[in-house]
This record gives sequence, structure tokens and C-alpha cells, in this order.
Amino acid sequence: GPLIFGAAQMIELLPSSSPSTEIGTTSGDIITVTIGATVPTGFEHTAAEEIKEKIGVDARISKDRGRVFFPITTDKLFQVHLLRSVDNLFVVVEEYHHYQFKESKEETLMELQQLASTLPWTNALEVWKQNGTLKKKKGHRRGGNTAKSKPNCEGVGGSMASTEQQELPQENSAPEGWAGDTQAMETSTQDSDETGHGSKLIKFRVTCNRAGDKHSFSSNEAARDFGGAVQEFFQWKADMTKFDIEVLLNIHNEEVVIGIALTEESLHRRNISHFGPTTLRSTLCYGMLRLCKPQASDIILDPMCGTGAIPLEGAIEFNHSFYVAGDNNDMAVNRTVNNICHIQKRRADKGSMSGLPIDTVQWDLCSLPIRTSSVDIIITDMPFGKRMGSRKKNWDLYPSCLREMARVCRPGSGKAVLLTQDKKCFSKAISRMGGLWRKQHTVWVNVGGLHAGVYLLKRTGSYWRCFNKCK
Repeated sequence: GPLIFGAAQMIELLPSSSPSTEIGTTSGDIITVTIGATVPTGFEHTAAEEIKEKIGVDARISKDRGRVFFPITTDKLFQVHLLRSVDNLFVVVEEYHHYQFKESKEETLMELQQLASTLPWTNALEVWKQNGTLKKKKGHRRGGNTAKSKPNCEGVGGSMASTEQQELPQENSAPEGWAGDTQAMETSTQDSDETGHGSKLIKFRVTCNRAGDKHSFSSNEAARDFGGAVQEFFQWKADMTKFDIEVLLNIHNEEVVIGIALTEESLHRRNISHFGPTTLRSTLCYGMLRLCKPQASDIILDPMCGTGAIPLEGAIEFNHSFYVAGDNNDMAVNRTVNNICHIQKRRADKGSMSGLPIDTVQWDLCSLPIRTSSVDIIITDMPFGKRMGSRKKNWDLYPSCLREMARVCRPGSGKAVLLTQDKKCFSKAISRMGGLWRKQHTVWVNVGGLHAGVYLLKRTGSYWRCFNKCK
């Protein structure tokens, strides 16, 4: 299996003989660095829009789907953690757009080993240090977090492992933007956390993400050899599970990016405490919400809310609208209520007494207790027929719920943003709606390794006629 290599030592005790390893003159200096961010595949432009809007800089979208890069000055570092569309953040040490890999595996790996000692580590390590003082230390991550994540949670996991494109089983959860096998293998490590001088060790590991079929090496070989050279250069110590620094080696065809992670776990888990079988990433929910541009006083409906991930993200980020979350499953409704309570409690603990503009109801999806033409936006994650429901049931369910959604949605101005992987069934159902819905835009996304579509629909001005209800 892919190998993750790690090492550790006091950052202040970097070898003085190597100028490239110094941490930076004083922590008060403002420096400009490039930040890389992983985002839900398909929503790169949404992330770039948010970065421009909130930080005021232009983001560059990587050829490698699911990644964006943007410049930042260290005095604005805290703003990066406030972005809602990004999963994981890292500071770029160096990037190569057209890295010329040698033909033989041995030469390539030797070159990666030599690369470690020539990289400009200084600024990236300074940013890592400042980033550590910015956020409260949450304690060490547990090793193998990704491999042990709940296999049924869509998108629950992180970028804590090597990934290889050609090894992807279609059904497996994978980090967004990396179609790859996700697993972790422990390296041998000494138990001591003290140096001979009694100073506290800082530990690190190297994670390699590789995609592309023209490489002579595997991601575990790259992680092992590059990690070994980094260890030798800094005289650090290997530890995969209790590391403080995670060095990232991202290889996508001939694009190579070396970075240092700034997030301890993916930011997409920010709102949910009670996960369901198909909990959506909060970052994907944010992308879907931005797509429909919620306006002040809009009534926004999620008729299949699951754990409430979409309305929760909306109520927090677009809080001038009002959200109604509902589901026919009592366990789903309970999870949504628990997640709302969790956020409310978190806010109260911080001294905020403002409630969330959200309500939760258990209902029959095809006979909603909602007045005709009263909803501005419908936004929901429809059953794929894989982890929830079945493909066969979708052929009855999709037309029935699209018809009921058309009934409650305002003609002429109403919108729907619907996520599904059952594209054939969805397209057929839309074509049978008698012109009640018009497709405006489709974003193709990766949801836990499944290729899905986010459809933006416009409610036409067509008169809604009462067809047959759900069977």
C-alpha cells in the first residue's frame, strides 16, 4: 500500500549551515506566499469567486481538477481559514508546471531525493509557524484517520494519504479532486518525544498525492524517497501518527507542487456532529448554495435534507434567507435537529444568542405541507440509488418529487439546485414535466468517488396542473 513518510525535530534547531532552512528573520515580517486549496471538484470557479470577493486577490485554477492557488500576505492569513468553499489549505514551497521526469524509475527517484535539499523552505515554514499560533491547537491528529473514516459517508475523509488514480475502485470515497486509493501505512518510529537536550520534538510526515498514467514510479515510492531525503536534510524524526508538520508532494501528470499543510482536518466537516449514511461536504453545500444566489427574505426548501448539511450551511453563511429542512425519515430529521442544536450551542458558548433561520419538519416528500407557489429556492441532494434507495425506485420517485417541487416553487422566478448521480433517470423525469422546469446550468462533481451532476433549474412561468401524486 502507499507509504507516508514522516520526520521530526525542533524547528528552531534547523541546521545553520543551510540558509534555505532558516525560518525567516522575525515573525513580525509580512511576507507574500502562495496558498493552495483543495475544493470540491467542479466548483473551482466558485472558490475563485469567493477568494476574490473575501480576500481581494485573483485565484489560479489548477489543471489538476479540485485545486486553486492564490497569493496572500501573512497579515491576512487568518482570512484564509474563513473561506467556505475550500476543503484543505496548504502553503506552497515550490511548484513546477512542466516537471521533466526522467525515463527510468531509479533516476526519477534519485532526482526527487536531490530536490529536497534545494527547495526554498524558509517562507513556507514561517507561514506554518504563524498558522500554528493563529488557531488553537486541537491536539494531535490520530493516524490513519482517512483510512478509518466511515465508508458510507460521502466526502467524509481528508487528504491524509497517498492516492493513485489508476487504483480507484469506483464506489470508494476519495478526497475531492483526487480520484485515488486512500490508505495509510505506518513507518517504524522511535517512541521517545525528547531529544538528548530535553527539548520537545516537532514531528513531520510526507504525503504524496499522484495522478496520471505516465509515471514510472508509484506514490508510495515517491513519498518514501522524497521523505527520506527531507529527513536527512533536516535531521528530523519519522512519525506518521503524531506529526506536527505535514509536507505534501502533489504530482499531477507533469505538474509538481510541494507544500506544507495548514489544516489539521478538512474544513468540510465544520457543521456536522451527527453524520448520516450520505452526509454531504459542507464545502459542496456552499458551492450549491452560491449557484442559486440566495437573496434576502428568500424561502429556501430542502425536501430531502438528510442530516441537514445544506440548510445548515445556508443558515450560517446566507443568513438573510429562511430555510425549511424536511425528510420522510425520522432518523434523518433527528440528526438534522441534533446538528442544528450543536451549532446553536456552539454559538451560545461564544456569547452569540442569535438563532439560526431554519426549521425542521418530517413529511411526505410527494405531498408537502406547503402552499402552492410559496418557495423561492429548492436545493437538495437527491437519492443516487447507490447508498440510499434504489435505481428502480428513482424512476417513480424523481417525476413525483419534481412535480411536487414545481407546485411549491414560484413560477417565473423560482429556482432549484439538485444534486444526483442518477443522470439518466433525472433527465427523463425533467423531460416528462411538461415544461415546468428548464435546465440552466450543470456542474459535474465528484461525490465520494461517484460522478454526479449539480443541476440548476429555473421554474418556468408555466401553470402548474395537478398530476398524479406519489404512489
